[in-house]
Parts: sequence; structure tokens; C-alpha cells
Amino acid sequence: MEKQQKKTFLASIPVFANLGQAEIELLAAIAHNRRAPKFQFVYMPDEPADYMFVLIKGRIKTGTFSHDGREVIKEILHPGAVFGDLALAGEEKRSDYAQVLYDEAEFLAIKVGDFQKLMSTNQRVLFSCLQHIMCRLQRVEERLAKLVLKDARERIIEFLVETASKEGRRVGFETLVKHHLTQQDIANITGTSRQTVTSVFNDLKKSNLIHFNRNSILIRDLERLS
Repeated sequence: MEKQQKKTFLASIPVFANLGQAEIELLAAIAHNRRAPKFQFVYMPDEPADYMFVLIKGRIKTGTFSHDGREVIKEILHPGAVFGDLALAGEEKRSDYAQVLYDEAEFLAIKVGDFQKLMSTNQRVLFSCLQHIMCRLQRVEERLAKLVLKDARERIIEFLVETASKEGRRVGFETLVKHHLTQQDIANITGTSRQTVTSVFNDLKKSNLIHFNRNSILIRDLERLS
């Protein structure tokens, strides 16, 4: 990514949107291009949390592993997402992982120490960062509330509705979602089991609310499903 492209891209990211041209220039100077092939881990638990990242292309999942080895997927990230940013809140070693999904990923890597220096000398950068961390915490609280207040079927349906809203292509009353997530992935995201996801999907298919195959989900009527 050329320097001007990098500046334009960074200025489009919500956490940096309120920064002036001078701050974007400084940010672009400390952000370095990186690529990773599909399925590669960008970082793993217990590794030093010395970089934060901004996703340019591809998709990345973040998550953790339980003591018995089960995977818990926290988020599926799309271009424009900032990740690895808990280091700004004091994390010294990674508590989770970030892994590239089914296509090559391109992202900007920013050394945490360099970004902290920028924060210490520029209030607008500091305030933007604080707002970003607050939004992140809000997403965590919302996820926790869903796990506590909603049953497995409701969480799976909500996942379908949210994914369709973000990635779906609307055709009349139907919405087509192309994805590369397995039913186990969906279970790991929604805090359920693969068997439960299969059961709910089959039930929704029998009710003519969705049709699905390995790479796509067709939602017949998004309003009826939600």
C-alpha cells in the first residue's frame, strides 16, 4: 500500500476518523504493511502484545481456547477492523489469538510503543483510542448478556440476522450470505454445540426460513427470521 493510500485508508477507520491531517501523517509513518496466508495465526495466546493491527483485506477470527481445548470464537473481523488493541489497555501478553480465515489477509501493523508515544503527545489520538476501547468493552458486555439472557436457538438466529445485515446480498425478500464458516465455527461463535447448530438450521430449513449449503445461507425472509 502506497503512502497516500495508507493515509486515505487510515482516515476512513472510525477510531481514527476524527484525527487531523497531521495525526494521520504520523500514524501512517508508524504503520507497516503485512500479509498473511489463509489459516495463519497473526498472534497466539501468551505471545508478547507488542503490536496492534488494522485489517485492510480478508477476514480474521479472534478467540481463545478453554482449558479442555475447546475453541471460543470472539469475533469475525472484516476490513477496517482494529485488533490486537488490548495492548493499549495494558495487556502485556496475548490473552487470545487472531487467525486468518479462508483468504489471504493484508493488514497494517503498528508497534504499541510507537502508538503510545503518539497518544502521549496528542490528545485527539488519546481520546479516539479511549472511545475505541469503550466501544470494545460495550461489545463484550453485549455478548455476555446474550449468553446469559438468550437460549441457544435465539443466539443462532441472531447470528444469522447479524451476518446477513453485514454481509448479505438482498434479492427481493431473500438475502444471500456467502461465507466459509463451518457449523462448528458458528457453534464456537454462539456458545452452542455443532449438534445444536445443525438441529436449528434443519428446523429453519423445514420451516422454509432458510436454505443452506457448505458455502452459503439463503434467508427467505429476513423479517420473518428475526
